[in-house]
Amino acid sequence: MSPAIPLVLPEQHNQNDTPAEGTRRIIDGAERVFYDGYWIKVYVVPADTLEAKKRLIDALTRRLFNHTEHGLNIPGTRLGEARLAFERETDPARRRIKGAMLAGALFNRAADIFRKLVELQTCGIEILSDNPLMRECGRCLLEAMELGKNVLHRSGEEGIDELWGEPFRAFSIPLEDFYESRYIKIGQTMRDIDRIAAAMIGNLARLPAFTAAEPAIIELASTAKIKTETLRTDPDIFDVWSSMVTAGERLTNLVPQPTAATGCSVCHDAMEGLHLLRQGRDLIFYITRARTPMPKSTREYISRCEIYRETGHAPLAFFCHD
Repeated sequence: MSPAIPLVLPEQHNQNDTPAEGTRRIIDGAERVFYDGYWIKVYVVPADTLEAKKRLIDALTRRLFNHTEHGLNIPGTRLGEARLAFERETDPARRRIKGAMLAGALFNRAADIFRKLVELQTCGIEILSDNPLMRECGRCLLEAMELGKNVLHRSGEEGIDELWGEPFRAFSIPLEDFYESRYIKIGQTMRDIDRIAAAMIGNLARLPAFTAAEPAIIELASTAKIKTETLRTDPDIFDVWSSMVTAGERLTNLVPQPTAATGCSVCHDAMEGLHLLRQGRDLIFYITRARTPMPKSTREYISRCEIYRETGHAPLAFFCHD
């Protein structure tokens, strides 16, 4: 398993000692790349072929449907129906959903085209970049990316534009450049994991009722960052994922400690604090599994933690479980 990264925000490091972004080094026998204050595990980039791009786009499409609202995985064969339903809809709320369903159909149509192109290439037929089917594939991905801007994460929180844009980028740029862009996003994700954990510790674990939470928060953040950099095909994934899940369970099972009445002007509602801790756990899981930041959700969660510390109560937030 990769070594855990300490719970230290990048800006806390001595800037004079900070390597340039994109620096690569061998650390503990493994190649790592430096982004946003973190040394991220590097994987071998596959050969830049249509077959490799097809596998990548297929994986990115599955990932997209796994993290967005339910009901969007419309087969490419129903693209015409999906477009007609979207164009005829006048209710804004339903039109948003039907636009998302159209985006799903467009993604699947692009994947269908790409699969056929790979089959043709396997038969010895040369596929050039200006091939009409290649252009149609790119058009489908681009339109889906535009429609996807209004789609929410499955939690009911903000949308993640990155998930919609990545298949198009994988299609349109060299694989080496695509993988490098992913390391940048992974670094940003690690940074947000640490920001969320720091907010949980600073605003909740410092309170008498939740002092036992700090080790569990640190463990969850450390294992989440390792999960963020680890591909599902990595042999370490079994240890990495199970470690993160059990760390999350330890935080979930936390029981607030009874506290004696004090002369403090702020009385913190223990159940609201516990709910806030669990929301933080959920948010860390969401961005870790998506491997991309959720800046709006992160910003709002940190604000709720600060308000809870100051007032004893946390503003309501809509979070639903996958």
